[in-house]
Amino acid sequence: AIKNFQENVKLSMLIKGVVFVVILKLIASVFGFVTIGVILEYLIMFGPIAIIVIFQPEIRMLLEELGRKKLIGRHKILSVDEREKVVYEIVSSLEALRKERYGALIVIERNVSLSDYIDKAKPVYGDVTSNLLQCIFFKNNPLHDGGVIIQGDKIACAGAVFPTSSNIKNSQKRLGTRHRAALGIAEETDALVLVASEETGRLSMAIKGELYYNVSIDDIRVTLIDELRPQKEEAVEVKNWEEEEIYEENK
Repeated sequence: AIKNFQENVKLSMLIKGVVFVVILKLIASVFGFVTIGVILEYLIMFGPIAIIVIFQPEIRMLLEELGRKKLIGRHKILSVDEREKVVYEIVSSLEALRKERYGALIVIERNVSLSDYIDKAKPVYGDVTSNLLQCIFFKNNPLHDGGVIIQGDKIACAGAVFPTSSNIKNSQKRLGTRHRAALGIAEETDALVLVASEETGRLSMAIKGELYYNVSIDDIRVTLIDELRPQKEEAVEVKNWEEEEIYEENK
């Protein structure tokens, strides 16, 4: 949205106009041009209203972008029920995709922003559901070759392209583009990446720069629940555990 504003001709002309009015106001104040000063004061007073009317489409576009990227995206802290629902839907979709031998690449954003990849992909901004994920990775869908990025409880985009990793071990050299892309984004960010192989139906997971090939659906479920917990929640659990340990020692 900001980039679009920078490339907007009307906005460029507006900025020049505002600078020109400010300069005229300063000149009028210095040289005592009372009439011009009064006119400029009225212009400054009612100018913001005119700007809102003239640039209504651009302002609406900016607010929509902010709403998508900030309110429903990575800045939304999920409740326990919301987090469990997201995990359930992702795991259900992987189970179905694995059985049908549909390839899939699901990237879950955490603390490091993936906005650069989202901006270049096809926007979705739909709820995370198993059915929607299966539709995206259906073989006849033009977006099935790319990756899906999940922010919070929303699918931010589909058809995302990620850098492929060259750090492949000897035992992983036969892995395809999806697995290399999964490892690549896991090396660059703290995202959780899930892969369903189109050829074998096996599931893989990339996290913290490591690729785990042929993992079970239960392992994925446990890892998602554990890794998607907010840091505050983890801190509270550690504190409660320490308090329980102290209590047991004092008994």
